[in-house]
Amino acid sequence: MHLFYADESGSVGDANQSFFVLAGFSVFERQGYWISQELDKIAAPFNLADPLSVELHGSPMMSGKGLWRRFPKEARINALEQSLRIIAESHPSNRIFAVAVKKATISPQDPITYAFEQLASRFDYYLQRLHRNGDTQRGIIVFDKSTYETTIQALATDFRTVGHTWGVIRNLAEVPLFLESKASRLIQVADIIAYAIFRHFEHNDSRFFSIIQDRFDAEGGIVHGLHVR
Repeated sequence: MHLFYADESGSVGDANQSFFVLAGFSVFERQGYWISQELDKIAAPFNLADPLSVELHGSPMMSGKGLWRRFPKEARINALEQSLRIIAESHPSNRIFAVAVKKATISPQDPITYAFEQLASRFDYYLQRLHRNGDTQRGIIVFDKSTYETTIQALATDFRTVGHTWGVIRNLAEVPLFLESKASRLIQVADIIAYAIFRHFEHNDSRFFSIIQDRFDAEGGIVHGLHVR
């Protein structure tokens, strides 16, 4: 089973932002525990008494909001970079998928609908490739609870029954699940991945993006895991 943890970055309704990003990473079920343990080590120095209370999130860590206000910017940025390196250096089967949408380009189409269709179909295509190579795996997409739950659940149901632009989703075991980010380190790092990609396109800041740019799903030199519109 491949679990795809995803989150968004950027606001659909904010006229001051050009891009909306939906992104995350697919992890083979046995890899998830190891990644979570490594992320716990990154969070621990920020609250030695209760490391699990420390949520790793891109925007608050970068800007120093909430609990992050107490810590130097250098320490916060270093934690962001370390979190991304864990994914960059993890097992090759773990792949990043992302959709970066310039909202004005697809207007009046809904950015959420567009991004989810692209993201789900690309993850499904990855699972199809595995199947063709004799590695039959199913997948589940897991979103942060704060993501657009009602919209995405409806879209996912339609894609499994009616279909999307390129066919019908065939390799997902269930409609997307939604978790509270505080309960899952993997959701938290999906948030950081989405944030890194958002900064790359929205602010032309590739400091974080450069760490993960080689981990987008690809085959034969063709990158399938990153779609920019």
